[in-house]
This record gives sequence, structure tokens and C-alpha cells, in this order.
Amino acid sequence: MDTLKVSAAEFQRNIGRYQDLALRRPVAVTRNRRESTVPISREDYERLKRRDRQVLGLEDFTDADIAALEASRSPAEAHAYDREIKD
Repeated sequence: MDTLKVSAAEFQRNIGRYQDLALRRPVAVTRNRRESTVPISREDYERLKRRDRQVLGLEDFTDADIAALEASRSPAEAHAYDREIKD
């Protein structure tokens, strides 16, 4: 489904209309002709928040977890990006 682009001024004038539309299709609010925000439903927001990454410290891992990480190897196709981390 195509994204409906609407200026910030138009969005502000008809916020209720665009809030309702955003529940059914993507709506991008633009400023200076550039997309700046996308209103989403509360359900989508909650779903995205659940997918946030958790940052763990070494103390959060068991010895078995650490051993498994140390024994792991990247897939062969990942070596194509090695040049990006070399000086």
C-alpha cells in the first residue's frame, strides 16, 4: 500500500482525519517536503516496543552462554565484510 504524504500544516488542520487514516494505511507527515514523522496505531507502537533490543552485560551470561559464544563462527558469506573493520 502506498504511503499517503501530507504536509505538517495539513496534518495539523485535519489531525483527526489523518489519525484515522493512519490506522488503515501509512501516513507520512512532511516538513519542507521531506518525510519527518509517521503516526502509527497504539498496537503497532506496543509491538515495536516489545521488539526493542536488550543490552546485556557479561554478568548476565552463564558460563555455558559465554562458551557457546566463544565457540561460534560467523557464516562464510559474512567474510565479505571483513574489509570494513580492517584499518
